[in-house]
Amino acid sequence: MHQMNGYQAKRSQYVQDAVLSATPAGLLTMLYDRLLLDLARAGAAQESAEWSTASENLLHAQEIVMELMSSLRTDLWDGAAGLLSIYTYVRQTLVEANVGRDRAKTAECAEILEPLRLAWHEAAQAGTAPVPAMEGAGTADAPRSLGVLGVG
Repeated sequence: MHQMNGYQAKRSQYVQDAVLSATPAGLLTMLYDRLLLDLARAGAAQESAEWSTASENLLHAQEIVMELMSSLRTDLWDGAAGLLSIYTYVRQTLVEANVGRDRAKTAECAEILEPLRLAWHEAAQAGTAPVPAMEGAGTADAPRSLGVLGVG
């Protein structure tokens, strides 16, 4: 067990360092990756009727969506208002998925978000991600993002 704690500590430090050194686009892709991981875990737990695990992952997914919503810069990026509408819908659907123990709603959110995740990854790799999409993204905002990424 002691070795596992050492491994977990090293992994946590690695992830923390990655988040703290992430570009705004890199931080955004990390958030999306974790969000989709939470949805996959929640869906699997819902299928197995492991409701506390499903709820834990759905609540964490909601935290990430709230982080994405709060960081949007509607004053600097024309696409932000449309993205905010998607986030609002997904957040409400995640609440319904959790309260109603509804696997279909969890899957619906993943289907909505996966193309966005892929698009942000492509934009980040190409260097065309609209940095104003996230307020204060990058190292200044990384400490807040550490929590929603499960680090720190």
